[in-house]
Formats: sequence, structure tokens, C-alpha cells
Amino acid sequence: MENIAWMAWTLPTAIFFGLLACTLAVMTWLAIAYPEAERVGVLRIPTTRGDRLFISLIMAAVIHLVWIGVVGTDTLATIPLGEESIDLSSLWLATVISLVSAVAIFRRV
Repeated sequence: MENIAWMAWTLPTAIFFGLLACTLAVMTWLAIAYPEAERVGVLRIPTTRGDRLFISLIMAAVIHLVWIGVVGTDTLATIPLGEESIDLSSLWLATVISLVSAVAIFRRV
């Protein structure tokens, strides 16, 4: 267990995987309820919802890696919760930027 101690299940990790599961569930429902035809956006190639999800996930990974490399993961604020507290990392700003880019990708690509 000591070799994988760095793989901690943190609140941001849980939120990420929870949102990813919700996204896949909603996209599966959309594919069944509203079948779609491929569309051509700014990339000038036909894309589906799945293609746009993949592009947005890759973009989110790149944004977070660049953020960590340039800005770091310093604590912005601490939220007290009884005897414990939650530190809000600057990575939350990268997450907001990733969500905005995902919306742009789904709307324009």
C-alpha cells in the first residue's frame, strides 16, 4: 500500500469521476432519445457528441497540466467544516476554464 499512497482519493477526484459518470449517462440517454447526425463545425470535419466529449476531455487534461506547470497548485482559500477544513486549490480555476472550453467545443466544433 505504501507504493500507491500518492493515489489518494480526494474530494476533487471524487467530484471529477462523479461528473464524468453523469456526463456519460446523460450522453447515453441523449443518444437513445435524440439520435443525431454528424455535424461540421469550425474544425471542418464531421463530429458526433462522443467526438466532442473526447476533444473536451483531452482539452481539460491539457489545461490542467499547463496550469500545474505554470501556476502550480497553491491553496486559494480554506473552508472550515467543524473540526476539519477543506483547502481550495488553484486547480479549481483550471477546472472552470476547462468547463468553459467544453461548452465552447460542444457548441462550435
